Amino acid sequence: MNDAFAQSAPITVESAVRSHAIALSFSKNDKDEFVIEGPTQLVSKIAKHFEVILLDELAFFSPTGKAGELFEIPVSATDSETERIYLVGLGDKSLASIRLAAAAVGRKVRGKNIQVFAACTDGVDELHAFAVSLTLGSYVWNLKSDKEIKSPTFFIATNDQETLDDAVVIAKAICTARDLVHTPANIKNPAWMADQATKLGKELGFDVKILAGKELSEFGGLRAVGNSSPKPGPRFVELSYQPRNSKKNVGALEHVVLVGKGITFDTGGVSLKRPYDTMIAMKSDMAGAAAILATVCAIAQLQPKVRVSALMMLAENALSGTSQRPSDVIKHFGGTTVEVINTDAEGRLVLADGLAYADSNLDPDYLVDIATLTGAATLGLGRQYAAMYTRDNKLAKELVAIGEDSGDKVWHMPLIDDYQDSLESDIADFNHTADKAKYSAGSVTAALFLEKFVGERRWVHLDIAGTARSEVDAGENPKGGTGFGVRLLTDWIMSL
Repeated sequence: MNDAFAQSAPITVESAVRSHAIALSFSKNDKDEFVIEGPTQLVSKIAKHFEVILLDELAFFSPTGKAGELFEIPVSATDSETERIYLVGLGDKSLASIRLAAAAVGRKVRGKNIQVFAACTDGVDELHAFAVSLTLGSYVWNLKSDKEIKSPTFFIATNDQETLDDAVVIAKAICTARDLVHTPANIKNPAWMADQATKLGKELGFDVKILAGKELSEFGGLRAVGNSSPKPGPRFVELSYQPRNSKKNVGALEHVVLVGKGITFDTGGVSLKRPYDTMIAMKSDMAGAAAILATVCAIAQLQPKVRVSALMMLAENALSGTSQRPSDVIKHFGGTTVEVINTDAEGRLVLADGLAYADSNLDPDYLVDIATLTGAATLGLGRQYAAMYTRDNKLAKELVAIGEDSGDKVWHMPLIDDYQDSLESDIADFNHTADKAKYSAGSVTAALFLEKFVGERRWVHLDIAGTARSEVDAGENPKGGTGFGVRLLTDWIMSL
């Protein structure tokens, strides 16, 4: 529902004064003095046009210099549409601070039908970060019948059209993921999610294959969870991207396979969630599937020379007469049997099918799953970092660095082999909730369970239970879905 994507504008005062607001930035120099950032000549001409001394105006507000600090200066001049200048703090001018500053400007005009001219940063990475976060800060989603959703129009002073275009692709993809997460579950069931993938595939040029009903006979985990809501029932959606004009050498390209948990609503099943109000946010339990769909949308436009497949494991975990029961034994794709202990630990069951399918049928060079999997990840890391599990330390370092730069931050967690015995079962190959021991490491043991299905692949598990949903409306994120993972996965794939 967000249309506030940045456009380029000439670096001229004539262009600036056509907008209703002008955003400029400030920081402290080595002498601990405040300075106005941005193109020097442009800033001087803007100040002259409105007959203001920007540093004096800034001093009036007693600024601290922290990132995202924003002050509004009323202005007027003949032959000008501009009514205010925003001065926003860049803090230490790191990418993280630039994202905070951009989000602050976006929030200031969120839901308003106005034009904003921004001349706050230079540099390729800085421009990209600012343009993405400007959109994220202005994001709005609702279904109110009496309220038209209005969006600001952003113009960024730059000659670097390519960087801005790439940033807009990323911003749109994140907003797509957010829109999917925010959609309520009475609209968003597995069939609806599959339809969205089909529409986006036709629009952006990637292939979509959907399996349902009897076609899912080998997907024991997906059926065990999804058959609790037989209308419409579960869906397996496979998205496939390859670069244009690459048919002759497509086999030589590295192949990335993404697997996303897509539980469109999670009641907990027979192991019903308690307290019951914890269910309210469970329309967001498909954030992993939303992230990989949005990532493929971005990749299809950015055209890296990599093959990408994405497996959306879609189901509703309902409470019904066809729900799976604690003590059931299911057979996953590939034949592994699993004893179900708690039906509210359903995410790993659908992911196990997807990982086994990828290992058996797709021959990935990289296999990555992403899921709102465990409350334990949130308890351990809060909502700023996702828990990342992999035995590939080199790949882990790369993803940590990309996460810090992009804003989708991850923390490398240990796969502790001493905890393997917790997965033993007396009647099946494994139990799925590490019930045989009390290690109090729920995110770790969930990752150890998933590892049983990845073969010898280079595998990464991202537990985004804390980062996929924000409980507060602040910074880049609205209260609700964040679109976490889209920047991380897209930037990583583009780096291969």
